[in-house]
Amino acid sequence: MLFTTVGKTRPKLLWFGIFAFLALFFSYHPNSHAAPRITERTKQKQAAEAKRAELNKKLDSLKREISKTETAKGTAADTLAESEAAISHANRSLRELIAERQQTEKRLSQLSRDQSKLNQTLSAQKQRLAKLLREQYITASEDHIKLLMSGDNPNRITRELQYMAYVSQAQVKLIDELRTTLEAVQSNKEATQNVKEELEEIAAEKRSHRKHLEKEKARRAAVLSEISSKLAAQRKEANRLAHNQQRLTTLVDKLGKLIEAQRKAEAKKRRERLAKAKKARKPVKGRKPPVTPEEPPEEVDTYSAFAKLRGKMKLPVRGTITNRFGTKRSDGPRSKGIFIRAPEGTEVKSVAKGKVVFSDWLRGFGNLLIVDHGSQYMTIYGNNQTLFKQVGDSVNSGDVIAGAGNSGGNEHSGLYFEMRHRGRAFDPLGWATIR
Repeated sequence: MLFTTVGKTRPKLLWFGIFAFLALFFSYHPNSHAAPRITERTKQKQAAEAKRAELNKKLDSLKREISKTETAKGTAADTLAESEAAISHANRSLRELIAERQQTEKRLSQLSRDQSKLNQTLSAQKQRLAKLLREQYITASEDHIKLLMSGDNPNRITRELQYMAYVSQAQVKLIDELRTTLEAVQSNKEATQNVKEELEEIAAEKRSHRKHLEKEKARRAAVLSEISSKLAAQRKEANRLAHNQQRLTTLVDKLGKLIEAQRKAEAKKRRERLAKAKKARKPVKGRKPPVTPEEPPEEVDTYSAFAKLRGKMKLPVRGTITNRFGTKRSDGPRSKGIFIRAPEGTEVKSVAKGKVVFSDWLRGFGNLLIVDHGSQYMTIYGNNQTLFKQVGDSVNSGDVIAGAGNSGGNEHSGLYFEMRHRGRAFDPLGWATIR
């Protein structure tokens, strides 16, 4: 009776392994009619845009406040404001998309390499399982005949059952490994498809931004040809130059107050956290004092080393200095910065580590970018063609932050550069090394 049970059990286990092996392949097919998915890139982009919108809201309020006190009437250069800001935005978007495409293509290459390794693993596992099933089939037939010839031996039958159990366990383990590999293959395929969709999104956005850029350049050229004579006359108006400088000074002062208010608010929150932590640690009679985590040490101003750059700082752009600090412009006020003439699009680099606190068009300075370096030091970059960094972005020394230009109605292409401490301008050439 026991012999009969063994004879019936072994083929059942064998066919179970074969059916499980076949079912694994026929059941593992992705749904070809899956609904369109939102890519991870789109989700991250939406989150970043929402965060940046909050920062821009504060700056828009600040700009409106400055406009209320503005006494100067609109200039001819103001008619270029919209197209120059649009050109800057389109150029920045194109630059970001190119960098993003390069990173995405790297991810796609890595996924392709991973897929190749998974395919090799899958092939090896298939061969191992097929070999095991084949060997079991052959062994099972031979053992069956031997058992028929040897008679009813309970000990031997017990050993055979044990052997069959081991083989069955090996089958299950191999099938589990195969299933895990198939899941990894499918996951890799989905990730690859997501990356390909992201690349398609990037390509579509690039085409759109490039088309928009060409349109805005043509619009700016048309406006410029209409107002060129008026621009030339207004550049020489002393009161207009004075108003431009006052506008920038007002902006810097208000930004300084905003930064200081934010610093004080953060310091106040920190003191409150420390007070609560101290109160929580205060022992109560009859009770053990609660264990509370230590408050991390107060953050050191990472940008306070800016003052040490004096005499070592590199100028933000390569070019020819055509206007120096303190020189008079026409009959107007003395310059509070320097102008470095450079071809349109030349890379403008941050002179030190800091955070972008302003990145927008400003009358008299065109596409303007301001970096806060801490300890009330700021650097100002004006007349840019393109602003590559936005408000809230952290920058390191040498990072490309803009492209030189002649926005704001400037006659020549280049960069207007200022340095300020506590709102007061000082000579950048006293800090820079000129080679």
